[in-house]
Amino acid sequence: MGFAQELFDLSGKVVLVTGGSRGLGREMAFAAARCGADVVIASRKLDACQATAAEIEAETGRTAMPYAVHVGHWDELPGLVDAVYRRFGTVDVLVNNAGMSPVYEHQTDVTEKMFDAVVNLNLKGPFRLSALIGEKMMAADGGSIINVSTHGSLRPHPSFIPYAASKAGLNVMGEALAQAFGPKVRVNTLMPGPFLTDISKAWNFGDANPFGHFALQRAGNPPEIVGAALFLMSDASSYTTGSILRVDGGPP
Repeated sequence: MGFAQELFDLSGKVVLVTGGSRGLGREMAFAAARCGADVVIASRKLDACQATAAEIEAETGRTAMPYAVHVGHWDELPGLVDAVYRRFGTVDVLVNNAGMSPVYEHQTDVTEKMFDAVVNLNLKGPFRLSALIGEKMMAADGGSIINVSTHGSLRPHPSFIPYAASKAGLNVMGEALAQAFGPKVRVNTLMPGPFLTDISKAWNFGDANPFGHFALQRAGNPPEIVGAALFLMSDASSYTTGSILRVDGGPP
């Protein structure tokens, strides 16, 4: 095993990724398995979780467990945790990636139901899951919790205020949980910018480049999240906690 392989090695680890069946979650789940981890793919649609899990097992030879759960539903989360610990006996890395950002035109189009759904999935669910798993990590050999935020939490736009607000809460939560769960559990925030996932297919900018003012003058490609994610998952980040790692192409 070379130096880099050893540094990012996840052999014998169990990595749980919410929203792991598509987009950046899928990329991170594949990356963890390629580095030797067994993975749990958790998302709302069981068939999507099963399909992704089957692909991971076929490509990497690692065990991939699919599990259908709505992270925004508080009472569903203990069942997920129990199922994973029954299967593997541990969770070494939790990636709170599941999230939503509904589109609206006017602020009065945001209903209470919509607002609550965004906060429940983006903030309340990650808190509950972190609390349940973080305490188990503390009682065992420790671990790493990664909360996936957005650069919009620092530079919010009127078109996604509930989303930005919930993710800003996630930023604060990560710093507080790092203190609560230290020294055995590291808690960090991964902050992506715009990425060309399936969600980006709904973007319509015509021929204009909306990212021309970014330092890299483009949106990210999904595999470009992997390096930062593996850093936070692995012992490469053994002295990193309570931090926010931006992977956003350099917005001004």
